[in-house]
Amino acid sequence: MASNEGFLTDEQRETLKLATQNVEILSSSPKSPTSLLSEHLLKVPVGGKVPTAGIAVRHIRRSHSGKVVRVKKDGAGGKGTWGKLLDTDGESHIDRNDPNYDSGEEPYQLVGCTISDPLDEYKKSVISLIEEYFSTGDVDVAASDLRELGSSEYHPYFIKKLVSMAMDRHDKEKEMASVLLSALYADVINSAQISQGFFLLLESADDLAVDILDAVDVLALFIARAVVDDILPPAFLTRAKKSLSESSKGLQVIQTAEKSYLSAPHHAELVERRWGGSTHITVEEVKKKIADLLREYVENGDTTEACRCIRELGVSFFHHEVVKRALVLAMEIRTAEPLILKLLKEAAEEGLISSSQMVKGFARLAESLDDLALDIPSAKSLYQLLVPKAISEGWLDASILKTSAEDREGQDEDDKKVRRYKEEAVTIIHEYFLSDDIPELIRSLEDLGAPEYNPIFLKKLITLALDRKNREKEMASVLLSALHIEIFSTDDIVNGFVMLLESAEDTALDILDASNELALFLARAVIDDVLAPLNLEEIGSKLPANCSGSETVHMARSLIAARHAGERILRCWGGGTGWAVEDAKDKILKLLEEYESGGVVSEACQCIRDLGMPFFNHEVVKKALVMAMEKKNDRMLDLLQECFSEGLITINQMTKGFARIKDGLDDLALDIPNAEEKFSFYVDQARNKGWLLPTFGSSAATDASSTPAAAS
Repeated sequence: MASNEGFLTDEQRETLKLATQNVEILSSSPKSPTSLLSEHLLKVPVGGKVPTAGIAVRHIRRSHSGKVVRVKKDGAGGKGTWGKLLDTDGESHIDRNDPNYDSGEEPYQLVGCTISDPLDEYKKSVISLIEEYFSTGDVDVAASDLRELGSSEYHPYFIKKLVSMAMDRHDKEKEMASVLLSALYADVINSAQISQGFFLLLESADDLAVDILDAVDVLALFIARAVVDDILPPAFLTRAKKSLSESSKGLQVIQTAEKSYLSAPHHAELVERRWGGSTHITVEEVKKKIADLLREYVENGDTTEACRCIRELGVSFFHHEVVKRALVLAMEIRTAEPLILKLLKEAAEEGLISSSQMVKGFARLAESLDDLALDIPSAKSLYQLLVPKAISEGWLDASILKTSAEDREGQDEDDKKVRRYKEEAVTIIHEYFLSDDIPELIRSLEDLGAPEYNPIFLKKLITLALDRKNREKEMASVLLSALHIEIFSTDDIVNGFVMLLESAEDTALDILDASNELALFLARAVIDDVLAPLNLEEIGSKLPANCSGSETVHMARSLIAARHAGERILRCWGGGTGWAVEDAKDKILKLLEEYESGGVVSEACQCIRDLGMPFFNHEVVKKALVMAMEKKNDRMLDLLQECFSEGLITINQMTKGFARIKDGLDDLALDIPNAEEKFSFYVDQARNKGWLLPTFGSSAATDASSTPAAAS
């Protein structure tokens, strides 16, 4: 019987046939898995038994011609084969045109990666913070997120990003950005960082203008708003100008802010209302809302609702006003005290009113106790009971005791005469605001017989006017001019303004626009000849460096230096007595011409009186003397004599009028050849009649020459 060695059974032949067909299909791909072949392709040994199971076929390769050939172990080669799976032959290469090309087989190399910049990471984080704030309008959350972000050294970049993002959006977002900056000021971002942030914006103004057509105007308005909100000092504008090139958009921004926004009458109100955003309400509106919600709370006793209303105001930086008004209400309505204390305690425990705002509210109340005692006699004793109670309950910081002790010490040092003077001064000022009777006020002050306290009176006058309408501000300036002529010396005025500016930061807690208003009072005093420009330097030298009062003095200088300053400042409050300079000059000229053409002295005096500008009567003297020289008619001297006799034109105003003529004699001589001769004659007559101060010709002339030309 023939041996079956070396032969295949029929079943094995069929299996081999199928395996061969599969090899032809799979062998076209170098990446075909050999495991598929191992199940079917068999190795047939020579001279041995045929295996009954399939084995691996890694030693079998099919060439591109289709032949099955035996290759070296591990597939290392052989004619017509591909070689090893990981062949390192230098001649091999990857063909990108091969249909089976795989980019994963490409050689690779490590690429260096730059370490991320912390500033870049910070900028990315604040963008999402700002976007969220614009969506929610939640100031407290934005402030909290910024604190948690840390990296306070990068806060100027936050300001830059906030403003630049708002510039390219609607008025609502612009208003929201300004409100957020005011809320973050001092508590989260300091003054230096605010200035740095705005300077970064000025430096990038050229780039911003590429994407935002009105970038210069919008950025100027942001800067003006920051000045009005007292988060950016006016001196910033001057410093920034020195650091910007003349051709830069940043310089245009500064100029626009100064000329178009900060120099306009009522500029603070205009700037605050410019965007009219839904988040913005004026200070007066805030105060009214606070008063309304507190009274409503006293009626219904719903603490939760009251806290919700306080939160909805969205003025966390102004919560000290809530504290102050709540305490005053508790003093006015004694039965409401338990409810008020409950509200303040709950607001403190919830974190709605911060510890610093609570202390500030109590401190403000302590400072106003003297005035409050006029309406609530027991105010001081009630305050002394409220403070320890709030501290014991844990919602008022004990540091208030130190402040209160200092205040009490100051009150002890202040003798009874001074306290009485302050009370009577407030009463006199209130009566003046009602009656507009300057002579009566002067008589009341003379009856007090305390000229050494004149600076205190000035401080009270302007402080009370600051918290009232423009009518009272105008009346205060007119009264100041009259007092300077009659009973106040220049030193009294200077010392009064120094006292006022020393407490400017405290005043600003009640009146947010106090800095601008005080600057206008100072500038108006210079225009009205109450102060000389050099007096502003004297006032500034008596104030601490870098204080709010120093910035106010600087602002007053800027107002005076502006073009047409005299007319603009005289009209700053639009009061009934606030004539424009040119209007006043025109009226004076007409009344003098009417008198010269045959009028009656008494009628001319009445016309001068009707002008209502006693601080400007030196112009009457000047024009009367010029007219007398031109007409060669000394009748004008009769009018001056009558005015002086009646006290209508004081010796100070008479001296100033003569001094103005003396300063302008060179120009006057071009039209009137004998002007010097005539003037000498008038001076001799004036001295004989007692019209002139003994110092005329020295200090008087000097003071007159230093007065702005706008008022001449």
